[in-house]
Amino acid sequence: MKSFRLTTIFAAGLLLAPDHSFAQELSGPQVVRTLGRLQGGAPGIDIALLMEEAAASAGKGVAALPDWQKLSKLSQLIVEIDFENDSIAIEPKSYRTVGMIADALHHPNLRRYKFLVVGHTSSTGDAKHNLDLSQKRANAITEALSTTFAIAPDRLFAIGVGEEWLVDPSNPQAADNRRVQLVNLGLVK
Repeated sequence: MKSFRLTTIFAAGLLLAPDHSFAQELSGPQVVRTLGRLQGGAPGIDIALLMEEAAASAGKGVAALPDWQKLSKLSQLIVEIDFENDSIAIEPKSYRTVGMIADALHHPNLRRYKFLVVGHTSSTGDAKHNLDLSQKRANAITEALSTTFAIAPDRLFAIGVGEEWLVDPSNPQAADNRRVQLVNLGLVK
């Protein structure tokens, strides 16, 4: 089985320790295990509220906001998915990664869960533009997962945070900050 380069961030480490330089090769079964780790019930996450807070916080960051801190308690995975520059077009080489994510979401251990797809950018460019671009990129991933890979659309929610939740705040223009994050939101109801 092929492995793909994914960066894994486990629950509390995402918001509390932004220096995550522990990229590793993960296989499909490892993705299933990582995204399937739920510690009790998932807290209620209001996607519309998160979107409002991200828009209102352009240039200020969202990581310290209480509603965003709830996400740190959930199973999650940060994934490198390359897009064409300043575009929502997914690079062809990244479709393998999107396909592996889709395979994991079809796995019986994850099939009953819903997921938040969070788009991120670096701080290159205008904060409002980056917020819009990251939302469009998160939408592109959810669309690819639901149309190309047949993941039920009611299991996927997209949100863009632009440069407001940097993984490497000491280097805001770093490529590591341009990423997609999947968060397990708990059971589909």
